[in-house]
Amino acid sequence: MSQKIIIDPVTRIEGHAKISIYLDDTGQVSDARFHVTEFRGFEKFCEGRPFWEMPGITARICGICPVSHLLASAKAGDRLLSVTIPKTAEKLRRLMNLGQIVQSHALSFFHLSGPDLLLGMDSDPQKRNVFGLIAAEPEIARGGIRLRQFGQEIIEILGGRKIHPSWAVPGGVREPLSAEGRAHIQSRIPEARETVINALGMFKKLLEPYEKEAQTFGNFPSLFMGLVTPEGLWENYDGNLRFVDSDGNIIADKLDPSRYYEFIGEIVQPDSYLKSPYYRPLGFPNGNGNQSESGMYRVGPLARLNVCSHIGTPLADAELKEFRDKGKGTVTSSFFYHYARLIEILASIERIEILLDDPDILSTRLRADAGINQLETVGVSEAPRGTLFHFYQIDEDGLIQKANLIIATGQNNLAMNRTVAQIAKHFIHGPEIPEGMLNRVEAGIRAFDPCLSCSTHAVGQMPLHIELVGVDGTVVKEVWRD
Repeated sequence: MSQKIIIDPVTRIEGHAKISIYLDDTGQVSDARFHVTEFRGFEKFCEGRPFWEMPGITARICGICPVSHLLASAKAGDRLLSVTIPKTAEKLRRLMNLGQIVQSHALSFFHLSGPDLLLGMDSDPQKRNVFGLIAAEPEIARGGIRLRQFGQEIIEILGGRKIHPSWAVPGGVREPLSAEGRAHIQSRIPEARETVINALGMFKKLLEPYEKEAQTFGNFPSLFMGLVTPEGLWENYDGNLRFVDSDGNIIADKLDPSRYYEFIGEIVQPDSYLKSPYYRPLGFPNGNGNQSESGMYRVGPLARLNVCSHIGTPLADAELKEFRDKGKGTVTSSFFYHYARLIEILASIERIEILLDDPDILSTRLRADAGINQLETVGVSEAPRGTLFHFYQIDEDGLIQKANLIIATGQNNLAMNRTVAQIAKHFIHGPEIPEGMLNRVEAGIRAFDPCLSCSTHAVGQMPLHIELVGVDGTVVKEVWRD
């Protein structure tokens, strides 16, 4: 008799989702699905709003990465005005985005995935949370909190507050960086750098005990996409898009991100509110298992390290070389999102230090003024979880007629589904499922650091409800975790 296991909700992610695991007549996993069960409709209720307000409005999409939406929206506004913003404004936007990457990646690694990695996938679920991590590894937990604080302070110093700053605007930014603010950020750099270097050393030691997880947590061929500079360097704010395959071959390069609709298709599937973007030239995956020829692609830290030629800063480039040695070039296991996240924190700290040493960073020439010169445009930036697109269509009065947002988590949707299925097939055999095995299924999703809602998330552990349902709809077994 065919059966279905439901994990609802998935915990320690930003948003609400559940997982269904389907068993065949022999009790083996036949398939699995990751469902996003919340709907917000942000694109629809932006219609009719002045495009000038969009950076401040769309920043409210997320309480974890508001800067990503702020910057993508402001960049779309720049293009509606047809202006080139002052150099200092661009440098300050880059500085805020780097602070955003540091704080968001630190949250993901130390607070959300750290309990799995440092306390163990099979540890007591009552203690497998950030409070358990503080009790067991206080120095590591403290370092993670301080590292995230460092990123948030950069955002606050520039934008006036840590969450939802309305600082970037079409044409530039509102306020300059003060000398005192620059000095404060500079004073925090040595500690932040030491924390992430120690975390990298710690994570490398975990690769041996977690070898099985590294081999099975989303380890399959796919495409990877991200922004790179014209020279192919790691990029976090601007540049062109590049796609590479799992063998490291560049299959598309120097793509204008404002023409994303020519190479990214979007499909809505009936069992999830999350869209499923795909690489249009190769088509939507048809489920025949030949994923290397499908349009499934991944974005985010793992993808950015796979698509760039190098990072461009000494410490991060040394780590990138060692990272790539793990995958003989292109790293295909989603378990290595954690590793890539730490390298990106290090790269961001190095870039922050370079930007702060630039004498132009304190300039007060911050904004270009113009009227409406375009009625349709796209703003693109790299968010912590991957490439973020904001498409706006406006009328002659500057009111939004249509908005389309393609977020990083959606672009990883196909890969997350395949990851869940791969982990379930490897670790789950029959209806008797140890808690640690189910936690591995959740941990595979956490590796992507999905951001689903994303304004709030629970402190500690959320309840877990698992249902085993027969083919006739009868619940044959339930497991609750309070």
